[in-house]
Amino acid sequence: MDFQNRVGNKFGGGGVASHSITNADRRERLRKLALETIDLEKDPYFFKNHVGSFECRLCLTVHQNDGSYLAHTQGRKHQTNLARRAAREAKEGKNLDAVTGLPVGMIGQQVAVRKNLIKIGRPGYKITKLRDPVTRQLGLLFQLQYPEIGTEIHPRYRFMSAFEQRVEQPPDRAFQYLLIAAEPYETCAFKLQAKEVDKSPGKFWTHYDPDTKEYFLQLFFKTEREERYAGVPGLAPSGPRK
Repeated sequence: MDFQNRVGNKFGGGGVASHSITNADRRERLRKLALETIDLEKDPYFFKNHVGSFECRLCLTVHQNDGSYLAHTQGRKHQTNLARRAAREAKEGKNLDAVTGLPVGMIGQQVAVRKNLIKIGRPGYKITKLRDPVTRQLGLLFQLQYPEIGTEIHPRYRFMSAFEQRVEQPPDRAFQYLLIAAEPYETCAFKLQAKEVDKSPGKFWTHYDPDTKEYFLQLFFKTEREERYAGVPGLAPSGPRK
């Protein structure tokens, strides 16, 4: 490599470039070559982390600037890993995702894409108070109507403590919330007393009728005796006396 025009060298001297200068020149040539063929915005392995550095998700390397990353993409390590991944995907029959550009099953494909659905309002509902004639437990029966629900959608429920919600402030530990959701309807939240729900067979159950598009949820609260002595060895559960 002729570096006769470098600073500190006489004309025609043809000074020998040092190892570091040779590497810098090679990286610059590779960067210019990569700029002509690679669009970083479409590169599925290009990632900018929280400290401003650039990472290669394929080779798990960190680079201080985009030029260093581009030079890395033209290097032997990156090209070898690309060939290995292509061979593995061809063997396993994997395809690239049309949205992210990543192979199906990679990190990024495991996150479900949130759908931008238009909510059409709250479903009709009916709440019936119940009392078990044997154990005298208090309970509730929820009936919700979803006439416009999709054919593949099934209503779901979850219990939420008062400290998870952000509607009523400050939170009251004496209450809990029952959430029932089914797209495209708005999620319904029912405010309940903060008692433990009895999930034994026959006490707690849910049912969805796809013909009438009605959702049923029944629950019973444990009595104070059951809450106080739950899990105590040798204590028989409350029930009908014989």
